[in-house]
Amino acid sequence: MAEAWQDWLPPAALKTLRAAGFYTAQVWPGLRLVSLNMNFCSQANFWLLINSTDPAGQLQWLVGVLEAAERDGEKVHIIGHIPPAHCLRSWSWNYYRIVNRFEGTIAAQFFGHTHVDEFEMFYDEETLTRPVSVAFVAPSVTTYINLNPGYRVYEVDGSYPSSSHAVLDHETFILNLTEANAPGAEPRWQRLYGAREAYGMASTFPTDWDLLIRRFQDDERLFQRFWYHFHKGHPPREPCLEACKAALLCALRTGRSADPNLCRPLRPARPFRQIQEFWRQRRLC
Repeated sequence: MAEAWQDWLPPAALKTLRAAGFYTAQVWPGLRLVSLNMNFCSQANFWLLINSTDPAGQLQWLVGVLEAAERDGEKVHIIGHIPPAHCLRSWSWNYYRIVNRFEGTIAAQFFGHTHVDEFEMFYDEETLTRPVSVAFVAPSVTTYINLNPGYRVYEVDGSYPSSSHAVLDHETFILNLTEANAPGAEPRWQRLYGAREAYGMASTFPTDWDLLIRRFQDDERLFQRFWYHFHKGHPPREPCLEACKAALLCALRTGRSADPNLCRPLRPARPFRQIQEFWRQRRLC
């Protein structure tokens, strides 16, 4: 991988990439990218039975990168495959603590893996009520499982002095397979929705996504719109009713693995064990 990427990354990034699959690089002055190797947190990685706390010292390395960025006045975008809430508990909770500590430095988080269109919230550890960050989980181009291909375009605060480098909005595009497979049809990518427009959001900061979850509780029409976008315009025939809704809202509010406390403020209320059963039914890549 380091050989394939040697024209794109600086020597320091190639060194950690070659050693353990993670790296950091400056995008432009004031913005730093951190790419994490999420195999080190995967619930399917049986090697982590040996050490699931911080394999390869990746989290310790991440703290060092964030400390340096904080000192130098840089903002950081974190990218990875598996979203933190889908990680092993010890890794996930340690990562959550790091995000809390560096909430002023981490401008955005971007993940994938689930193939659907969603997000995960991060709250302050003391009260679990103040939103500090959001992990955006983009939909997949692949059709697994029974979905339209999709991709996400993020609008980010640009390169200028004192830029927040935060996500200002995002748009999702899909390829409607039903239309594309009609006789004589040509495949056509189309805009499915824009986040601020579709959900009536004033902005897309963590507080706005937290407010959106609370709006989902009482506005059924808005929630069903999210359910439609969640599946890239091709939801399952079975509707998402009370138990399903409780599990999904809990998932959106849960940026760390297996923490029932994050879901207690939500309505409709469901036992956390029942919610976990719903989560286990999801098939991931």
